[in-house]
Amino acid sequence: MEQKATTASSATRAMRNATPKSLSVARTGMIAAVYAAATLVALLALQGLAWGPVQFRISEAVCVLALLTPQAIPGLTIGCALANLIALVVNGTGALGMLDVVFGSLATCLGALWCWKMRERPKVAVLGPVIANALIVPAYLPLLLQGMGFYTIPFTSIALDGAYLPMYLFGLVATGIGEALVMYVLGLPLLAALKRSGVAKRLAVQCK
Repeated sequence: MEQKATTASSATRAMRNATPKSLSVARTGMIAAVYAAATLVALLALQGLAWGPVQFRISEAVCVLALLTPQAIPGLTIGCALANLIALVVNGTGALGMLDVVFGSLATCLGALWCWKMRERPKVAVLGPVIANALIVPAYLPLLLQGMGFYTIPFTSIALDGAYLPMYLFGLVATGIGEALVMYVLGLPLLAALKRSGVAKRLAVQCK
């Protein structure tokens, strides 16, 4: 009888220990789904503005979740990878689209990590996604643009072939501005709304 009670007690403790992990996995999955869905909506609504030479991916505003919970770091990264995989098929970029899947997701991961580390200073925190995307995305943008049918630097007659540095600088500015607008104009108000609604407080309690 005593042995059965001990076994039951052990099982109960195991369930309690598993609960936070299950919640963590569920939250990560939910954030991934939200980011992926928002990104695909941006693709349908904004077309080239979401994936083209001027990056204005409104779904990046969801990155402010990384100021509220560390589960947003893997969640946003997975969501970005899923969205980019789907975009690879939709845009028909083929193998070149894997550059966006790998390095675009890396930029999102680094940006989210910075957000969590600097969460006490929101205006500084949201600089993470801006800097990460501005530095990383333009590094593979020329190859991706050629795969999408662009053969000159957008808005100019300069050929992409042999123009890597000008293209990188163009992408750095264009991507940086687009990301900054999304994070500061959409992201910070979203963060404020989440705090007013009590979502931020609930996430903070569950993270402890």
